[in-house]
Amino acid sequence: MSVPVLSHALVLEAPEAVPDGAGGFTHSWVALGTLWAQMTPGTGVERAGEFVTLASVPWKIVVRAAPETSPRRPQPEQRFRAGRRIFRILAIAESDRAGLYLTCFAREEVVA
Repeated sequence: MSVPVLSHALVLEAPEAVPDGAGGFTHSWVALGTLWAQMTPGTGVERAGEFVTLASVPWKIVVRAAPETSPRRPQPEQRFRAGRRIFRILAIAESDRAGLYLTCFAREEVVA
């Protein structure tokens, strides 16, 4: 494996349940930090709904590895943010034998 070029700054965010005052919860996102990443897009698809069109693109996002107990280690159900763009993390895998990098399999969805 060649050394990835980590040229994209992404904010790692985790979901947080916040009481809504009526006995339920609303969800918000908490920034955990900025990670530098290499991003590779997959083949996108477009689905037309009754009122909206949803475009979806899979991404492979490579970041430096962090210990499993570190808040800087991405987890499924977290997301990356780049400005207004959101990349939902679906799965994580070690990228190399030495465990220096992680590949995050993510999906970007855009409503048109």
